[in-house]
Amino acid sequence: MPKNYQQDFGSILTSKNLVHRRDHQLARKSSIFYLLFGLACCGIELMQTGGPRADIDRFGSVPRATPRQSDLMIVAGTLTYKMAERCRLLFEQMAEPKYVISMGSCASCGGLFQYAYSVWQGRGQAGPVDIYVPGCPPRPEALTEA
Repeated sequence: MPKNYQQDFGSILTSKNLVHRRDHQLARKSSIFYLLFGLACCGIELMQTGGPRADIDRFGSVPRATPRQSDLMIVAGTLTYKMAERCRLLFEQMAEPKYVISMGSCASCGGLFQYAYSVWQGRGQAGPVDIYVPGCPPRPEALTEA
């Protein structure tokens, strides 16, 4: 009898854990926490996206200042060689699933500063990019659509 009791008790715990895990996955799927990574003038447009006019918070997107709590990195601005190392490190510290948006022409291909010796020629060379948002700087509505 105690053996059956332990087996039933285990199945009840397992079902509660499955419900908790399913609810947790649903919450992660329905809301995106993005990492604050504004590097240059596109960072101002990134801040404007969280403002009252564009209001990205209505979609459940919440800015986070730590990579361990975020699942989206928005690289906004000119990416230099020095910052590319830190960008890769922050990307590796993010939780799975993780996504990257390259915002602006400087983050995508070097932009106006592509001939400078210290500018990385696009975020795509430093790691995977899911969405490119063109423009110099792109409007907050473009980032909201991305």
